[in-house]
Parts: sequence; C-alpha cells; structure tokens
Amino acid sequence: MIICKSSDEIKLMQQAGNIVNEVLLQIEKVLKPGVNTAYLDRIAEECIYRLKAEPAFKGYVGRLNSTPYPAVICSSINEEVVHGVPGKRVVREGDLVSIDVGVKFRGFFGDAARSFLIGDVCRTAKRLYEATWDALNKSIDKCVLGNRLSDISHAIESRALADNFSVVKVFVGHGIGKKMHEDPQILNYGPPGQGPPLKKGMVLAIEPMLNEGTSDVEVLSDNWTAVTADRKLSCHFEDTVAITDNGPLILTRK
Repeated sequence: MIICKSSDEIKLMQQAGNIVNEVLLQIEKVLKPGVNTAYLDRIAEECIYRLKAEPAFKGYVGRLNSTPYPAVICSSINEEVVHGVPGKRVVREGDLVSIDVGVKFRGFFGDAARSFLIGDVCRTAKRLYEATWDALNKSIDKCVLGNRLSDISHAIESRALADNFSVVKVFVGHGIGKKMHEDPQILNYGPPGQGPPLKKGMVLAIEPMLNEGTSDVEVLSDNWTAVTADRKLSCHFEDTVAITDNGPLILTRK
C-alpha cells in the first residue's frame, strides 16, 4: 500500500532530509585520498547525533539477508555498487566514491546518496558520474501529477543507455516515510506509462545505479557489499522527493 503524506508530515520529512544533506556536506569536506571509510562513518555518526537525529542504517536488517548492517553510512568505491561497509579501505586518487546516508528524525526517515570524483579520475568515471547525476535529475522531472511510476524508471534507463551504460536491476528505489522502505518499489528500468499514477503526498527515494559494464552484481562475504560482476565501475545517486501540486519537491537538497 502506498502511503501519501500530509503537508505537515512532508515538512517533517524535509527536516530529516536537511539533516541527511548536512551529513553529506560534512563528509565531502573530509573526503580525500588517504582517508579510510571508517573515518567517514565516524564523521557521519557524530554529525547525525549532533543534529538530534538517529542513524537509519545501523542495525538495519535487509530483505535479502538477516545480518544487521554494522555501520552508519554505506561507502561504495569504484566496483562497489551499493551497501559498501565502511572499514579499512582507503580512498585513493582517481576513485569514484558513493556515500549513502539515512536518518530518522521525529518519526520520519530521510535518505540520499551522492557520488564523488576523487582527484584526477579517468574519462569513463567522469562520464558515468555525469550520466548518473543526469539520470537522477531527469527522473525527478517526471515526478509530477498525472505521470505514472514507470515514467521515473524509464527516464533513468533512457539516460543510461544514451551513454551505453547499464542499470542495476536487483536493487530499486522505494517509498519512504515512517519506515525506511515503503511501497512502491521504483525500478531503474522499464517502459513508460505503467504502474500507479503519481499522487499528491507520495514521497519517493529515487536512486539510479549505473554501471560501466554489465548490470549484474554480486554480494560479498560480508552479506552487504554489492559489487559489479565484471568489477567495472558503478555510480549511485539518490534523493528523497515529494509529489506536490507544484511539481517535485526534493527533500534532501537545500
């Protein structure tokens, strides 16, 4: 069941989204070659608690496994698609780093991801980064009354294919509200004009995941970190977006 939010609930979700945005900004300030991902996780945790919120990911048990997630953020580098567990891995010059942050604030969740190019990166990494960011924005443009859910999905896939990239199919975007993951699931691929109509009060976490090579992924032995099957580059962006009478309202940007 898709739960539409009231204007007051959306205002609370925007506060949660602002906290997510601030955490990502703080991580960006310290993200540089030589930093390990455990340090980024610590910076995020300190920021979340300072802003009177709670980490949404730590201790989370996913649909596909029963292992609680052990960290505050997901930090996915190069071939890592999503759900990279922070630890000893060190950020290096030329890396493509994706950071996913979720918080709970006054009963509502916020969720967003940003990717970062570290120093002098290869041309393919730049193209993949630009295509994924563009795919997110083109999909958000579809978040208007009268469109259907798959119009969002189609916009993502179309942008990926325009640069000969693939979209990840085993992970999806999702509704969000009093739970981190609510209906509907939002595929990153498919034909337009299908699925439920977009209605006022829907709040969606839209998250294109584009790969340099194959769309296939594998999950590592930590039961969380997903990597491309061919170990080529992957990129991930995400925003939480509310459907309003005046078009899309991005809750995780200022």
